[in-house]
Amino acid sequence: MYKTAVPLTLLLWSLTYAVATANDEAIQACMDCHGQDGVSTESDVPVIAGASAQYIIDSMVAYADGDRPATESKYRSGDTGRAPTDMAKIAKELDEDAIEEIANYFADKEFVPREQEFDAEKAAAGAKVHKRHCEKCHEDGGRSADDDAGILAGQWMPYMRQSFDEYASGDRTMPKKMKPKMEKLDEADIEALIHYYGSLQ
Repeated sequence: MYKTAVPLTLLLWSLTYAVATANDEAIQACMDCHGQDGVSTESDVPVIAGASAQYIIDSMVAYADGDRPATESKYRSGDTGRAPTDMAKIAKELDEDAIEEIANYFADKEFVPREQEFDAEKAAAGAKVHKRHCEKCHEDGGRSADDDAGILAGQWMPYMRQSFDEYASGDRTMPKKMKPKMEKLDEADIEALIHYYGSLQ
């Protein structure tokens, strides 16, 4: 019995190590676009550090299912000679355990607001729009991760603008609670919201 237990232990250790190594590589691949520990330095790539694990998991599932559009992008750091990819391809290549590990890794990091230019007048108007239409789901001015709706405060404005465009076009599936709220907003309201969230640095 002792002779068979040792090889089995080694086999289990080897499998665990192989999975951990694969997931570490996947996390590094995420950082090659989303920045070190998920703090993006690219305005079209969102900061994912500090977002809730559930939000990250839901986002990955949405990409894999085609409920969220995936734009092809080159890697921003690391081996930039790799072929461009997109989030749908990445999400489909990962199993549930890998996605959960990736989500937990970035959820454990600190969100770092991005310093960027904004229009103070639009930001002030956006604060009022947020309070009327968005605060219930995006708590604390969009700063909370606990609502599993993503951190908006301090997020890159170009990325947020793209997200709003995807919702407006129907390319990105909108949460049921969000749809009636969005229908009440005009272009000026949306632009004001973007400047408001961008101002929270």
